Amino acid sequence: MSAADQAQADERALMSVMRRQRLEDFIFHKVTLVFALSVLLVLAGIIVSLIINAWPAFREFGPAFITTVEWDPVNDKFGALIAIVGTVATSLIALLIAFPISFGIALFLTEICPVGLRRTLGTAVELLAGVPSIIYGMWGLFVFAPLFGDHVQPLLSQTLGQLPVIGQLFRGPMMGIGILTAGLILAVMIIPFIASVMRDVFEIVPPVLKESAYGLGCTRWEVVRKIVLPYAKTGVVGGVMLGLGRALGETMAVTFVIGNAHKLSWSLFAPGNSIASTLANEFAEAESALHLSSLYSLGLILFVITFIVLAAAKIMLLGMARREGVKS
Repeated sequence: MSAADQAQADERALMSVMRRQRLEDFIFHKVTLVFALSVLLVLAGIIVSLIINAWPAFREFGPAFITTVEWDPVNDKFGALIAIVGTVATSLIALLIAFPISFGIALFLTEICPVGLRRTLGTAVELLAGVPSIIYGMWGLFVFAPLFGDHVQPLLSQTLGQLPVIGQLFRGPMMGIGILTAGLILAVMIIPFIASVMRDVFEIVPPVLKESAYGLGCTRWEVVRKIVLPYAKTGVVGGVMLGLGRALGETMAVTFVIGNAHKLSWSLFAPGNSIASTLANEFAEAESALHLSSLYSLGLILFVITFIVLAAAKIMLLGMARREGVKS
């Protein structure tokens, strides 16, 4: 074979390889595009389904459905305020408790914990995230609630319950179950999620930044406050939002310990209800079309609440990024 023929053969082989690569790239692009669009299609399908099924309840009760306390399946009178308040209250309680504990766990594992113990404790935290929610609910109902009602609630009533303003929150029936108990169980559930995300975020902080700070004479707390947190604050917010999203939608654990009572009270000791627990308790037993539509409406409201929370987190992250850009 002459040199010219060899060159032509090599050129044809190269063109064949390039065509195959372009075809593979085209297929890869379209397949990944389909995967991405499928998520949007599923999301759109969920929204449309919720709106269609919730429309009869909103048509019957109007915007007052959101602010109405009454929930009476016998007379087909429904309002979402009790479930909304229960959902928001338990989630906020869980977040207020879980955030500092998760923050401390993540900092200990990344900055203080001995190397030999770090892997064991980290694995234990991740295993807690895999415990089914119904196990948390059973533990909360049969173990935590009796101890909480016999020992902790009386203590809170005698101390915080005597304060002039917030005292109303810590007075009421000491049964061990209620809004506060549900919030505490949710806190235990979301701590592993938030702590795991924060730990992963703290670990990606470049070691050279921390070593430079230590070299300048900074203490460990100063390194955390001035180096680790500014570098990882976006991931910290993401971890908090992940935990809050888990708390807002949690069903079984809350159903076990919240009390499942359609009552509105200032007391955190009193039993209440959440959107998820209401759906779990009543969806299979709903007989009238209006009752079923009202439950769909609660699902739509929960979707909107979650969307608002995530949107607010995204706006906050964009604001933080913009301020960083201005500073730089």
